Amino acid sequence: MPVLVITGTGTEIGKTVTTAAVAAAALAAGRSVAVLKAAQTGVGPDERGDADEVARLAGPVTAGELARFPEPLAPGTAARRAGMAPVHPHEVAERAAKLATEHDLVLVEGAGGLLVRFDAAGGTLADAAKLLGAPVLVVAQAGLGTLNVTELTARELRRRGLEPAGVVIGSWPAAPDLATRCNVADLPEVAATPLLGALPAGAGALSPTEFRAAAPTWLSPRLDGTWDAEAFRVREAP
Repeated sequence: MPVLVITGTGTEIGKTVTTAAVAAAALAAGRSVAVLKAAQTGVGPDERGDADEVARLAGPVTAGELARFPEPLAPGTAARRAGMAPVHPHEVAERAAKLATEHDLVLVEGAGGLLVRFDAAGGTLADAAKLLGAPVLVVAQAGLGTLNVTELTARELRRRGLEPAGVVIGSWPAAPDLATRCNVADLPEVAATPLLGALPAGAGALSPTEFRAAAPTWLSPRLDGTWDAEAFRVREAP
């Protein structure tokens, strides 16, 4: 799995922190890691972006982004409003493929969900994943409403001939309600792909040392971690 594309079922669901956890677990396993943010929106030229945050939390990764746009909008819209050249899927794929020749693992983090548009032609992260032939990890919300969008994302991946690598819950609350606890069993069923981890709410606020030590415990062995999906399901079952 030299390239892993990471998408979310929406915004603000823990995609960047999940990317950092995957990177930290891979580094702890002795792998070299690069992180590529396909398109960064909502930050200025001198502000820290998502790739920088991954590096801060995870450790010594090669961090980069293809472009950044100042307004917090879909990349295609943000590029158009800023009068800047958009990012195209083939550019994402080319940069990731080059990084893959130099690293054991390349993590490509999208912006928002799978079908958020990069350019006027309708290019998306899914198109970049298709060009790369890379599996796609889906970061999902924990609570009510997540089943529909997670299933739709997994279905769209398969419709395009892409492999869902699994689902990770981006932010697991300290006191989950009934719907959230039921979703532990339902998410892998509706997505027809394994649950590969659950990050505790607030994980991104940990110190880098604490984050790196804990990251493998949030992720399954398929992501270089020690998290046990069945034990988690039994513990959280309503």
